[in-house]
Amino acid sequence: MLEILYRDEHLIVINKPSGLLVHKSFYSGEADTYAIQELRNQIGQKVFPVHRLDRKTSGVLLFTLDKETLRIMSEQFASREVEKKYLAILRGWTKEEETIDYDLINENEIKQNAITYYQRLQTSEIDLPFLKHQTSRYCLVEAIPETGRFHQLRKHFKHILHPILGCRKHGCNKQNKLWLQTFGINKMTLHAHQLVFSHPISNERITVNATIDDEFKKVGDILNFDLSSYL
Repeated sequence: MLEILYRDEHLIVINKPSGLLVHKSFYSGEADTYAIQELRNQIGQKVFPVHRLDRKTSGVLLFTLDKETLRIMSEQFASREVEKKYLAILRGWTKEEETIDYDLINENEIKQNAITYYQRLQTSEIDLPFLKHQTSRYCLVEAIPETGRFHQLRKHFKHILHPILGCRKHGCNKQNKLWLQTFGINKMTLHAHQLVFSHPISNERITVNATIDDEFKKVGDILNFDLSSYL
């Protein structure tokens, strides 16, 4: 059963598990189940995804229950009226805060402007030798993408040389292998923890939060991060 975070006659929001595709996509490959069909079967009516999360990203995912509401909410996303906040665990220690303004090439080979703001929340250094270093450093950040490009956060954090722990395509596979061998973990530590938007009918500002999953918490525990605010 999918965890429903918010529901009314127009909208429904879930906490998408890591590993679940939102819908069929040429770029994401095939799967046995999709969030759109799982939610439809669970509530017994059609749902329409307003945005998407990567397969390995967990967290807040918004659907509408009719096409007119889908149109209104899609316009909110397009005009950047929706605020999305993510938690990520990165390799190394980033700056305390930074705005990454770095263009990305999309799946059609078109360059697109992409902007991400992040702030560093916590740092950790553990006794885990890696290459020439006797310890390994990590940090917990909150990231706010001002644009919504494909794999934006994963690509932006790779660009500043602080890749997301557990990300394969845009991460550090030597680090990922080290975590799998040492801790038995290959979790991509990227979680959409908050979505803020205006209700399409009442215009009331709605804030929806999604708790982290057990695997994210396990990584946080190894690094001695305080994740109590996100449980």
